[in-house]
Amino acid sequence: MDFEIPQKLRDYLAVLDQFIEDEIKPLENSDDNIRFFDHRREHARTDWDNDGLPREEWEDLLREMRKKADAAGHLRYALPEEYGGQNGTNLDMAVIREHLATKGLGLHNDLQNESSIVGNMPQVLMFRDFGTPDQKDEFIGGMLAGTHKVAFGLTEPDHGSDATWMETRAVPEKRDGVDGWLINGSKMWNTGLHVANYDMIFARTAGDDGAARGITCFLVPTDADGFKIEEYLWTFNMPTDHPRISLTNVWVPDSAILGPRENGLALAQHFVHENRIRQAASGVGAAQFCINESVQYAKDRKPFGKPLAANQAIQFPLVEAHTECEMIRNLVYKTAWQMDQMTKPEVTIHLSDKVSMCNYRANRLVCEAADLAMQVHGGIGYSRHKPFEHIYRHHRRYRITEGAEEIQIRKVGGHLFGYINKNEAPKRAAE
Repeated sequence: MDFEIPQKLRDYLAVLDQFIEDEIKPLENSDDNIRFFDHRREHARTDWDNDGLPREEWEDLLREMRKKADAAGHLRYALPEEYGGQNGTNLDMAVIREHLATKGLGLHNDLQNESSIVGNMPQVLMFRDFGTPDQKDEFIGGMLAGTHKVAFGLTEPDHGSDATWMETRAVPEKRDGVDGWLINGSKMWNTGLHVANYDMIFARTAGDDGAARGITCFLVPTDADGFKIEEYLWTFNMPTDHPRISLTNVWVPDSAILGPRENGLALAQHFVHENRIRQAASGVGAAQFCINESVQYAKDRKPFGKPLAANQAIQFPLVEAHTECEMIRNLVYKTAWQMDQMTKPEVTIHLSDKVSMCNYRANRLVCEAADLAMQVHGGIGYSRHKPFEHIYRHHRRYRITEGAEEIQIRKVGGHLFGYINKNEAPKRAAE
């Protein structure tokens, strides 16, 4: 077995490092942009008097970063060549995500909204694989050009992991001779909706509550009559772009359906494994950053006439965390490599439990590493003058979102104890 990172990928990491030094760091340090990353970061990013939304200056900076990354050929790395990408593999993206996160906070790879010089663009592939020719032409080109921004509306106020029990309903209704659908319901955590012009709304169109079939995905314009943002939910990690919305007699034509009618959950499952393995890799990188910073601080800090590092009470917890990083990193790399050898349906059947192992353990690890870094650094570690509180607040969300760790442990248990049939894909999209 060869555990070496491919030379081509190592060379590309060096290219990314140079790009960060030449293009991104100068932008980060100009015009006091560092305020978005130092102790002022939460206030600098958050428009507290505008529902806690991101400040325009912050989002302008992120757009400028993405523009530079796209011009250099990095932003679309994971996409196919036909969309200007470099056919990045799951292993590539895992290694890159970890590498960038290990560098700590910065414009190159921001934690709060998953903005990175190497983008994660799962919706482009959703439209490629599920869109009609007209939808592909409009939305793929629009998303890459920045004219189309599409939010994702699956979770509801009373339904999260139990997505098949959603209460949002769509019923057929013809208007002016055009076949269409009338949608009523509500959604939560529609991230990015403050700038989106479309929302992927999942609604039950047939079947009983709890059934995987019978749910359809609709592309709903955010300016449609009856589509309303009720409130933006303030979170542990601000600013917020996570609203609760309501849909009251929202009408869309048949052409708004994305993917197979009554099998819309296939869309929700489409990118879940890629997202989770990349998220796990990012967690390992952020955890390693916390450990590295703590080790250096423990060697430099000399209370009572000797370095903190001389104390086994400091050494042992960091050794445990460092060991955990090494183990999870290797599982992430192995699983990502295995994913590259399979089709998406095969990954769902044969690797879904391994992806869940990587994800829930990495999410837990980075929270523990950030907390440990605060303890090692003492008072200054607890302050916002160090990045550990920010890392903790960001990564804590992933122990809940995109599959809570309990859901993922349940999936592993389903495979381990034989409750999930190895010969077919699991039925529940939220898992």
